[in-house]
Amino acid sequence: MVKSENKSDAIGILGGTFDPVHFGHLRSALEVCQQLELNHVRLIPCAIPPHRQDTMASADARRLMLELAVKYVPQLLVDDRELHREGPSYTVDTLLSLREEFVDNPLFLILGTDAFRGIKSWSRWQQILQLAHIVVVQRPDETLDLQEDLQHWYQQHLAKTEDRLLSSGMIWPLKVTPLAISATQIREDLMAGKPVNFLLPESVITVIEQLGLYRSKASEI
Repeated sequence: MVKSENKSDAIGILGGTFDPVHFGHLRSALEVCQQLELNHVRLIPCAIPPHRQDTMASADARRLMLELAVKYVPQLLVDDRELHREGPSYTVDTLLSLREEFVDNPLFLILGTDAFRGIKSWSRWQQILQLAHIVVVQRPDETLDLQEDLQHWYQQHLAKTEDRLLSSGMIWPLKVTPLAISATQIREDLMAGKPVNFLLPESVITVIEQLGLYRSKASEI
């Protein structure tokens, strides 16, 4: 168990299928890390996504792609705890696990606007702010349109600068560089034999080519 001696040892959390990881994931994570002055961001690949179809690449392949993508970026770490847990990869369970390890550290769960809009469909979503802050990343020109009840919840927990040292409980809207990159489109391009250069790291493209990923649904490492 890790007890934080310094409340500024804040940790970011970015979960997803990362099927495959691309520059949209990586740039958003790095910019959130810089803007909130986090110690690091943990990229957490899910095993069984609760809200979408199964991944095409295996868990081992997705973890390998992530590890190579962030190999020389010390602010970004790969955390594979969900790959060792049975059942659907519920975010609240991951946060509970992180809280056992990082008792006092501020935790910042990073979500895109679409994910945040759908948060009320998540398992035990009311517990999330008890365990972490939520960072809602937006394009500079994007307006966060929310349904009335979610807008009320959002306004209730909207963070102020002085809230940064709290370990959880607040919502932080942040503007990040807009990179309209889609993992779905990348997979479709790969299956069609189209180039995907400059959408994801070359190290990830090399792994995809060497393992023959996204050529069929039997993509296994």
